[in-house]
Amino acid sequence: MRKLIAIFIILLMCVGLYISLLYIPSRATRIYGPPAPSLSFPQRVQYSMLLLWYDGLLTQPLDLSGTEQSFSIEIGESVDSVANHLESVGLIRDAEAFRTYLIYSGLDTSIQAGDYKLNTAMSAMDVAHQLQDATPEEVNFVVLPGWRVEEIASALPTSGLFITSEEFLNATKLPPKEFDFLSGASSVEGFLYPDSYIFSRKISTDEMINEMVRNFAAHLTLDLKHGFEKQGLTVYQAVILASMVEREAVQEDEQALIASVYLNRLNIGMKLDADPTVQYAIGYNLLQQTWWTNPLSLLDLQVNSIYNTYKYPGLPPTPIASPSLGALHAVAFPAETNYLFFRAKCDGSGYHIFAETFDEHLQNACQ
Repeated sequence: MRKLIAIFIILLMCVGLYISLLYIPSRATRIYGPPAPSLSFPQRVQYSMLLLWYDGLLTQPLDLSGTEQSFSIEIGESVDSVANHLESVGLIRDAEAFRTYLIYSGLDTSIQAGDYKLNTAMSAMDVAHQLQDATPEEVNFVVLPGWRVEEIASALPTSGLFITSEEFLNATKLPPKEFDFLSGASSVEGFLYPDSYIFSRKISTDEMINEMVRNFAAHLTLDLKHGFEKQGLTVYQAVILASMVEREAVQEDEQALIASVYLNRLNIGMKLDADPTVQYAIGYNLLQQTWWTNPLSLLDLQVNSIYNTYKYPGLPPTPIASPSLGALHAVAFPAETNYLFFRAKCDGSGYHIFAETFDEHLQNACQ
């Protein structure tokens, strides 16, 4: 009789061992996925048992009709702190159950600091996986004054937006029809207003371009329009000239002076002789790795392009970059001068020396 009892106890122990070592981990894997490779076998059994004990605390959402709310994780914040915070704001049911799942799955080591959008319609497991990617739903995209469309396009691959450089460049050749100042334009070059934008990561190419052009339109005040008219310029012509001023003026407080030189030259039928238009015509410089070759050689100044204002009189056919509001204002309200020439000062300051005659201009050359 004692032997039978002993055998029965051994059988019970074997069944218990089977349940503990094989069934429980296998069951947990089916529900919660595979355990982290870094866990030892006893740890796998331990955390598998805990997960099965917690059951619906991890797999069931708190509220399927829940609203979205913001949630932030600070750099260096501990897993315990994150779990407790999630419970306190009502995004998960139980912080300890959540922490157990993180450790079991190995997700505790890869939570990213950042800002998230979470809601109670997500299960605790969903929340755990969401916290592995802090990529925001919105992207801050910056367009700098003086950028040509290719430079904007080159910023897209690392921006977080789902728009390729090629898609963007193709779309810039189809100006939005809703803006009268783009009537007849061959591209939106010059009208992608330089600013800091907040875009949805899923924004389309056309939506992105339209937003930038709308931003330009919002800054095109009646005062600016009247100023352009006073200079004898249409809005499109003014933007062309402002884009040249933007690229030429290293120091912002010289924009109105440089604008006056270009306008004075236009008024007497003199060629504009503007380096930035030649740079635009040349395009990308592989050696310098820039769209704006500097310095220009004598050979560069001979490039056969309608944008070469050393060879062709008048304004180039299109803007060459996105001008800032300051450059637009400089064209609308230029300094009142008789200057026809300017050249860079020899001190490397970025400022220029201006002259009314060519003889004065020659005398201003660096010695």
